Amino acid sequence: MPARIPGMITEAGTGTIAALLAAVRSRLAATSETASLDAQVLLAHALGVDRGWLLAHPEAALDAEQLAAFEAGLARLEKGEPLPYILGEWEFFGLKLKVTPAVLIPRPETELLVETALAWLAAHPTKRQAADVGTGSGCIPIALTANCADLQITAGDISPAALAVARGNVGLYTLQDRVHLIESDLLAKMQGPFDLITANLPYIPEGRLAELTITKWEPRVALGGGKDGLRFIEPFLAQAAAKLASGGLLLAEIDASLEAEVLLFASKRWPQARIEVRTDLAELPRLLVVET
Repeated sequence: MPARIPGMITEAGTGTIAALLAAVRSRLAATSETASLDAQVLLAHALGVDRGWLLAHPEAALDAEQLAAFEAGLARLEKGEPLPYILGEWEFFGLKLKVTPAVLIPRPETELLVETALAWLAAHPTKRQAADVGTGSGCIPIALTANCADLQITAGDISPAALAVARGNVGLYTLQDRVHLIESDLLAKMQGPFDLITANLPYIPEGRLAELTITKWEPRVALGGGKDGLRFIEPFLAQAAAKLASGGLLLAEIDASLEAEVLLFASKRWPQARIEVRTDLAELPRLLVVET
């Protein structure tokens, strides 16, 4: 007799987990490099279980309602829609966050920024006033405050729709007293000085946007950095120079092609600071680090 998920799976199901996953892998192979994983995550979401349970019960049978929900998600996935938007959530730094097409999908590369910030905060216990620019889903300030109990962050974004998503995520982890959301064009409406400033701004040169499939689904306003990719990074660094406290840290994610230009611009703003660009897991220049 097939295993059951209480209240959800019936013995008279119309398909089993093993059969569905085997069939779906080939369907997704043309649109996904992680077809097996995508199928597992989507099916687990449709059933309201985790992947561990799913893989431990390949004989479990789905009822018609669950099968229909899975097929609906699968149809969207086959059209190329990102899995996080179908699920309505995604994991970042061990935290499950709500995502919609109003915000970028949090990516593993950005965890380098969070790890760097947390290490610095641990070494500087009196530095607890921070700002996050272009906060999107709120993934950076939420990850930081969830792991640094006395940190206060002002998190801004120019998009009201993005701020609505961030507000939901802040509430999800009851961080309203420590993450203060504000509609702001870069740092314009944020009152400094700040010990820590973080940013993941649009930085992809416009000429490359047309080559990227993500532009079909993710908000273009959060991706395009103008002709040279520096449309937002240059004014951000100019503003940050006036609002970063002495002995503070600035962390900004950049496009790998912008390393030389960003280093030059930052060195002009902070001639006495320690400035570098650190590489991500793919060994690509990714994170601008300015320590004053």
